[in-house]
Amino acid sequence: MTEIQVTKRDGQKVPLDIDKFHKVCMWACEGITGVSASEIELRSHIQFYNNIKTKDIQQTLIRAAADLISEETPNYQDVAGRLVNYDIRKNVYGDFTPTVFSEHVAAVQKKTKYYDTELFRSYTEDDWKFFDSQIDHERDFEFKYIGIQQWRSKYVLQNRVTKQIYESPQVTYMLIAMTLFMREPLDQRRQLVVDYYNLISSYTISLPTPIMSAVRTKEKQFSSCVLVDCGDSIDSICATSSAIIKYVSKKAGIGINVGRIRGLGSAIRGGDAFHTGLFPYIKLMSAAVGSCSQGGVRDGSATLYYPIWHIELERLLVLKSNDGNDENTERALDYGVQFSKLFYERLIEDGSITLFSPKDVPGLYEAFISDEAEFKRLYEAAEKNPRIRKVKMDALDVFSKFMHERKGTGRVYLMNMDNVNQQGPFYSDVAPISMSNLCTEINLPTTPLEYLDDPNGEISLCTLSASNWGMIRSPEDFELPCKMAVRALDNLLDYQDYPIEAARKSGQERRPLGVGIINLAYFLARNDLRYSDDSALPMVHEYAEAWSYYLIKASADLAQERGSCNLNHQSKYSAGILPIDTYKKAVDEIVPNELCMDWKALKTQLRVHGIRNSTLMACMPSETSAQISNSTNGIEPPRALVSLKQSKDGNFKQVVPEYKRLKNKYELSFSQESPIGYLNIMAVLQKFMDQGISVNTSYNPTHYEDDTIPLEMLLSHVLHFYRMGGKQLYYDNTDDGSGDEDANIACPSCDL
Repeated sequence: MTEIQVTKRDGQKVPLDIDKFHKVCMWACEGITGVSASEIELRSHIQFYNNIKTKDIQQTLIRAAADLISEETPNYQDVAGRLVNYDIRKNVYGDFTPTVFSEHVAAVQKKTKYYDTELFRSYTEDDWKFFDSQIDHERDFEFKYIGIQQWRSKYVLQNRVTKQIYESPQVTYMLIAMTLFMREPLDQRRQLVVDYYNLISSYTISLPTPIMSAVRTKEKQFSSCVLVDCGDSIDSICATSSAIIKYVSKKAGIGINVGRIRGLGSAIRGGDAFHTGLFPYIKLMSAAVGSCSQGGVRDGSATLYYPIWHIELERLLVLKSNDGNDENTERALDYGVQFSKLFYERLIEDGSITLFSPKDVPGLYEAFISDEAEFKRLYEAAEKNPRIRKVKMDALDVFSKFMHERKGTGRVYLMNMDNVNQQGPFYSDVAPISMSNLCTEINLPTTPLEYLDDPNGEISLCTLSASNWGMIRSPEDFELPCKMAVRALDNLLDYQDYPIEAARKSGQERRPLGVGIINLAYFLARNDLRYSDDSALPMVHEYAEAWSYYLIKASADLAQERGSCNLNHQSKYSAGILPIDTYKKAVDEIVPNELCMDWKALKTQLRVHGIRNSTLMACMPSETSAQISNSTNGIEPPRALVSLKQSKDGNFKQVVPEYKRLKNKYELSFSQESPIGYLNIMAVLQKFMDQGISVNTSYNPTHYEDDTIPLEMLLSHVLHFYRMGGKQLYYDNTDDGSGDEDANIACPSCDL
């Protein structure tokens, strides 16, 4: 009988060694309870044939272990994670044992030229040896199956054509730390690198896709969120489209504001032409968003914003509709509808809402984003002016149409402009906020471009990171990770490139950051707290206060060390006015306003030295990067204890943290009869934040009569959210009965 040969990764052919196959399975299961190496071998059903590739055998074992992950046997996620890491080690090093850090990086650079050459100029041979001594390669085996699969798919340095990978996880983390701190003073640099490496490789700090996938390479654009404002002219529309293409090619998610553009039928050049309305320009911008695949990491994505009072409202609301056709829909984009106090009052009073073309009422749009009282005056005057073209609708009808599309698509969002500007960190008379980003958590000033290199335009960028609340055991534990997160991101602002001058100027002068939260559901479960009642509010309040304080303190200290941001005078921070001073006081009705941190001293420091970063907090979605650390997604409750996460790279099972111990403590998103408890937690978080939160609403129709969610209830939740100071509502999720299937619908750029 002919002996079966196997083909190793280097092409060498050797006799099949069944014992080695068995030893790998035994090693992967060693020390893990509730798993069986023989069960994996049986499930693998490997049919050995001559010249079978060893990498194919390994993939079969990985699939077999992954298929065994369930609520009854959750620990196979650890086994599958080990098997993936074994495969990575073999691919990267040709062996299980990693090679010397400096030698490996130098060899990869010689072969690919992928790394930033500044790394090699900045660090000495002794530095590289020191960092090699600090790498803990054993941390690779702390990855669960879903985490290491997502890391291998999206974040590792690789040739995305051949799929050849060049790093193991700890090499990635150390190189990121070395890159972000390589321009620090020499007497501090090593310690800063090591501290940051330990925080990101232990998952205490979570990083977004642009940073994880590109920091250490020649690619130097890492801002996750890009906000592009559009003016009411052909030149501005063209400049906006060009800016979109520039940034979507750099892996950024895009927010687009079209609220200034005049409506269908408006006069152009004094009546020389008839305006075709927003739809053709929205199609143009959608094509710009879809023009680049972003290097295989993800597809281009954008959310488009407009005010509720725009004269084309009825056409705009159905752009995402599943009932329309190509002639009246543009489903590739998501949409954010902007509200303010006046429109909620009209709803409560059973009044009407009047729609206008922004061009027909001079100053109306500017007042809408900067001065609610002036907006009301101009709006009511325009309603009474018979010479101004308008459309009048019942307020209930307007809100009903909005809620219908929000429920039907899940992707029509809400933005409360007055809450955004009143609790924002900028003075709205000089730096008003007119829009948000792809995932609705970023609130930064923008100015439309009249041409691509317009020096008077402003494209806002936000650079992200997140604090893993699951790793925090006391409020004081936030101090170091907050300090390091702010310092690292501030360094990144000077390190990265800016494809457009309007973005460079804004990024350098405002220096905005957005540090968010992941693993909140695990934090609550671990502390025996729930989303659906008020039991969590005091503890969330205590921890959110400390988190906010240490972030602001870190930026205040940097301002003292490096200088404040150039537009410090536009910041409320420089006057000692903080989020805790401008939040909606209705929050005090659900949790006592008892503060523990030394805010008085911090305010004094800010008045003297200013702030280094004009914004510091933003709670973004974090579906994929939360999977890296096997954390729960952002501030969201999980949909299931074991979820099937769907992505373009395959379907992966994720088990909630500490499943065995805490499985009865987790509260699932669709188990709650109402989102009010969740919205109250968001209100408490918002009290301490300068930007926004990607707040979702989730409903299970089976909780309601005839499986129908009452419109009155939906509207009451929107009103409650506004009253509590809510800024933006993101997805609207409805249980479709799919059970543990959980599509990966996270923001593909803000995603942490």
